[in-house]
Amino acid sequence: MSRQQAIQAVEAYFDDGRFFTDLNERVRIKSESQNPEKIAELHRYLHEIIVPQLEALGFRWQLVDNPAATEHEKAWPFLLAERIEDPAALTVLTYGHGDVVRGYDSQWKAGLSPWEVVVQGDRWYGRGTADNKGQHTINLAALTQVLEQRQGKLGFNVKIILEMGEESGSPGLGAVCATYKEQLQADVFIASDGPRLGADHPTVFLGSRGSFNFDLTVRLRDSGHHSGNWGGLLSNAGTRLAHAWASMVDSKGRILVPGLLPDSLPQSVRDALKDISVGGGPNDPEVDPQWGEPGLTPTERVFGWNTLEMLACKTGNPEAPVNAIPGLASAHCQIRYVVGSDSQHFIEHIRAHLDQHGFTDVEAVAHGMTQMEATRLDPQDPWVQWALSSLAQTTGKTPVLLPNLGGSLPNDVFAHILGLPTLWVPHSYPACSQHAPNEHVLAPVCREALQIMAGLFWDLAEQGESIRQQRQQ
Repeated sequence: MSRQQAIQAVEAYFDDGRFFTDLNERVRIKSESQNPEKIAELHRYLHEIIVPQLEALGFRWQLVDNPAATEHEKAWPFLLAERIEDPAALTVLTYGHGDVVRGYDSQWKAGLSPWEVVVQGDRWYGRGTADNKGQHTINLAALTQVLEQRQGKLGFNVKIILEMGEESGSPGLGAVCATYKEQLQADVFIASDGPRLGADHPTVFLGSRGSFNFDLTVRLRDSGHHSGNWGGLLSNAGTRLAHAWASMVDSKGRILVPGLLPDSLPQSVRDALKDISVGGGPNDPEVDPQWGEPGLTPTERVFGWNTLEMLACKTGNPEAPVNAIPGLASAHCQIRYVVGSDSQHFIEHIRAHLDQHGFTDVEAVAHGMTQMEATRLDPQDPWVQWALSSLAQTTGKTPVLLPNLGGSLPNDVFAHILGLPTLWVPHSYPACSQHAPNEHVLAPVCREALQIMAGLFWDLAEQGESIRQQRQQ
């Protein structure tokens, strides 16, 4: 019974094809949470895939209906499970989501399908391989092998929350965690989602940027009017919207609304990011060094600062333009923000800015998606150094520490509602095409991730109690 034996056990699980079989079984379930026709598949994923595995590991479980308001959202269930060896022992809470975005079946490359794992070299294609079926499959497999190697006794308790609506904004997750707060109490949160910094860089991140979506709309008149007869006499909704947007963000992507910026970039975050580079992978887009907030490095811009993006824009009839001055224009926009931002008043700041600049005809309304708040665990927390040490011992590499992910996750629920220190160990990589056609994972990354998580769970059994005591001092 040793740490190395546990790692060898997960290596065998990968090498003999069991991981591929388990992952393919999960990918075949079309659990699209954004598709109302796939509601039954969300429940099937939990009942046919997750529950049998957890029962075999000695977990008690329950399914919880989604408390979100609409009938459709109530169909996005939650699974809560726990394996308690000793109520006084260290307890870890972990998380995953079994839902995926739409498959976009017809848009995948020839020979590929979103609903079957297809191997091409090191790439394993399939919807959910990276986000998030592959990642929680790795974690549960590693936990299984560690439990077997420790002869059926982990030495710590495990609690799990697995949701089926994350790709629709995690509606109801906060309410469920608030309702079951006592039941979900733990000492540390460890989970996996999102990408590593790069395929060859084992990574730990401690939170995520927040995400706030909003719409800008200019409504001048009910219909368009002939541009020859009325040009120069009628204001153009598209022109008004374009200038309103240009007052908010300049031509190089710098945010011009002070209320949408964070209060500072802490030195501890600068220090954590100083030796990290973004991009440069074979499938990564080329970074524009002149884009965004001046005076910051590219790494600081994506992990330590806020960004304001226009995600979609429409005026007139783009598919079949006509000679008419549009009376309506709209844009769907997004703020990704870090800790220290006045996120509860973003719309008020936007409204005040637009009014100040003469754009009283531009509406600004928060979009209906669930807002994910920014979070960031202190990089000096004892759990952070413990996790980095574990990854280094397993891989022989220096792991990357990101104070927060550049993207957004519902980490605020675990950090704020449950009050837990949060550690994320991602098993994907930036060019995995998550949310797009041709989503995939890299086989070498998956194999290394299994090793990492087996080592991490082993170390939790051996060292977790001392870290808990150190944190309480």
